[in-house]
Amino acid sequence: MDKSGVIRAAKPSDAEAVATIYAPAVEDSIISFELAAPDEHEVRRRIVETLKRFPWLVWDEGGVIKGYAYASEHRSRPAYQWSVEVSVYIREDARGKGIASALYKNLFEILKKQGYYNAYAGITEPNPGSVALHERLGFSKIGVYHSVGHKLGAWRDVSWWHLALKPHAQMPAPPTNYEDLK
Repeated sequence: MDKSGVIRAAKPSDAEAVATIYAPAVEDSIISFELAAPDEHEVRRRIVETLKRFPWLVWDEGGVIKGYAYASEHRSRPAYQWSVEVSVYIREDARGKGIASALYKNLFEILKKQGYYNAYAGITEPNPGSVALHERLGFSKIGVYHSVGHKLGAWRDVSWWHLALKPHAQMPAPPTNYEDLK
C-alpha cells in the first residue's frame, strides 16, 4: 500500500474533490444507481449531514483527495439502528494501491467505537474488483436483488454483502453519533 496518504475525516471543503471522484461512477458506469452526478454543493451538504451521525473519511495525499469511504443509515426503523451501509470510492488513477482497504478498515474501527454491529454493502453486478475487495475484508455475500434497477439501458442486479463488525451484545446500547464521538 502507498504510505504517502493520510486518512482523515472529510471536511466540507473536500466536496469538489469528492464530487469529481464520484461523477464517473454515476455518469459512466453501473456502480452507482444515481442517474445524475451531484454537484459540489450537493456533495458538501451530504458530507455535513453524514458527519452528524456517521463517519466519512478521505485519503489525502498532500491536499489531493484520492478516495473516500463513508457509512450511512441501513434502514430507518429503530430495530435496524445497529446496522450501517458502507461505500468506498477511489479515483481511477489511485486504484490497486490499497487505499480502499485502508479507508474501510479505519471506517470499521470508528463504527465499532460508535456501537455498530453490522456493515452492509450493495454491489451492482458485475463488479469483480468490488467483490474482491469486500471478500478480502471479510464480507460474506448474503443475497441478490435481481433486476432491481435500470441503468445504462439494462436491468441490473445488486448483490448484498455483510460484515459483522463485532460480537453481538444481548442488550446493545444505542450507537453514538459520530459528532459526539470524542
